[in-house]
Amino acid sequence: MSEVTVRFVGGPADGLVRAVPAEPDGGPPRRWIMRHPDGTGPTQPGPDHLYERDQPDGRGGWSMRFVRTDAQGVSE
Repeated sequence: MSEVTVRFVGGPADGLVRAVPAEPDGGPPRRWIMRHPDGTGPTQPGPDHLYERDQPDGRGGWSMRFVRTDAQGVSE
């Protein structure tokens, strides 16, 4: 499985750069759910942060734009 580098724009992950699985077209997934790291286990679920594919960044990566934050599992 290939990966693509994305920069998250907006929301709690603003500025984070990380590799995510690439789609067949070579870009990142259309939507990506990032789980907040403060949630640990079923007794303390963290919120889900929904990001959507934006555009190539001109350096071989892509940007993913923040859409909204939901309770854990709502975005799936």
